This record gives sequence, structure tokens and C-alpha cells, in this order.
Amino acid sequence: MSRAYASPLNPRKSLPLSAIAGIAVIYTVIPLFWLVVNATKTEDELATTFGLWFGTSFALWDNVVETLTYQDGIFLSWFWNTLVYVVLGAGGATLLAVLAGYALAMYEFRGKKIVLATVLAAVAVPGAALAVPTFLLFSELGITNTPAAVILPSLVAPFSLYLMWALARDAIPVELLEAARIDGAGEGRAFLTVASLLAPGTVTVLLFNVVATWNNYFLPLIMLRNPDLYPLTIGLTSWNNQAATVGGDAVYNLVITGSLLTIIPLIAAFLLLQRYWQAGLAAGSVKG
Repeated sequence: MSRAYASPLNPRKSLPLSAIAGIAVIYTVIPLFWLVVNATKTEDELATTFGLWFGTSFALWDNVVETLTYQDGIFLSWFWNTLVYVVLGAGGATLLAVLAGYALAMYEFRGKKIVLATVLAAVAVPGAALAVPTFLLFSELGITNTPAAVILPSLVAPFSLYLMWALARDAIPVELLEAARIDGAGEGRAFLTVASLLAPGTVTVLLFNVVATWNNYFLPLIMLRNPDLYPLTIGLTSWNNQAATVGGDAVYNLVITGSLLTIIPLIAAFLLLQRYWQAGLAAGSVKG
């Protein structure tokens, strides 16, 4: 008797798995829905209405305008700071991970195994454990309370390096590099020849680094003292602390609205990069 197997065109349904997936979706969506709903409420409605449903008025636009103009528009400064930290920190970390991962996968050199072992060991070390030693080092160098104190540590991403090394090792045929070299291509041109094969991993690493840098909290907390240099995470926390004080309730709706505005760029980045991610995966499968 032959056994029936599920195929991609006719998948078999599993009620327990569907239920678990549904619970996971609800668990993920509820906080976002709460954020959207409460960003549309006035200060009074936040305290008097049910948190998971809209109030009688729709004050989203007023809350957005007030958030962007509160304290002389410091939210926009925090947004700009975060954008700079992401572009330079996450972008630089991705570039270094791609180049270093490619080099570790494609070249043989003395001490290569030690480098790989060091990278693997660094993956296991949480970033928070290095924050205080990094602060002491930067304090000796005199670069604390500067953008460099946030950007430079963000350039070091051991997991991204490990991921790019694993991808380059499996995705790049050695014969393709050798053919490029026989044709007279230098090492830089040979890298550009196979760069398209690294596109899926590059986008994946970029997404990881963007999210990590955008949500970075502990490092800028100990490195920065000037509110004008704060990223969104620290700035909104300062507003939330202000809202917790006596007479600070008027700021609470700004914290909610600011949190909503903060996650919109991340959602946009995922939606934008997902297309290139899928295209890279499809290209890789065809070439393979």
C-alpha cells in the first residue's frame, strides 16, 4: 500500500499546528494593534477607554503633530540620530561582514582556524557584557558622548560575519573564481563577479544589523549624556520616565505615538528588502 505525502501544491492540514500558528500570530499582532489604537486617542481617553478599542475621537494626526513639535522637535533629532547610527553602524557592519566572510571562505592563510574559532566564541558573548569594558576604553580615548561611541561598536557583528562565511563557503563555486582569474580579473573584480550569489545573505545580514542598531538601547544609554545625541530608544524612554512623574501624564500619549512612528521605518525596511531577498534566493536556486 502506497503512502500519501503532502506536496507544496496540495499541503496536508494539521489542526494543532494551525491553532499554534494562529496563537502565535495573535500574540504578535495584539501589541501592535494596541499601539495603533491608543495612538488615535486623546490624553483623557487613554485613561477612560478600553485599551484594545478606539475612543470616540480620532486624534492620531494631532498626536503626531504634537510628538514632532514637542520640546522644539527633539523627536526629529532623535530620529535623525537613529538614522545616522543605522546607516553608518549597520551598513558598515554589513559591508565588513560580507568582505570578511568572503575572505575567510575563499582564501587560505596562516591562522585561519584561530580566526574562525575567535568569531564563533564572539558569537556566544552577549553585547551587554562588552558594553561596560567598551565604555571604559572609549572613556580613556575621550570619545564617549559622541556619535562614534555608538557607531564604532556597531561595526563589530560576529554573527553576521559567521553567517556570511557560511554562505560564501557554500554558495560560491571555486571554479567560477578560478575562471575569472584566468580571464585576467583581479581579486576585486573577481569578488564583484560572484557578489550576486551573496545577495540573499547580504540582505539577511543587513536586516539583522538594521534591527539590532535601530533597537539598540544599553550601549547608547551608557555612552551618551547629551539628549541631542540620543537615539529614539533612549529619547522615548526619557519621555516615558517623565510621564511616570507627577503631572507628566500629558506626555504619555506622545510616548505611544512616538513608539508607533519608531516602528514604521522598520516595517518599511522589511517590506522593501524582502523583495530583493526573495529575488536573490530565486536567482541562487536557478544558478544552482
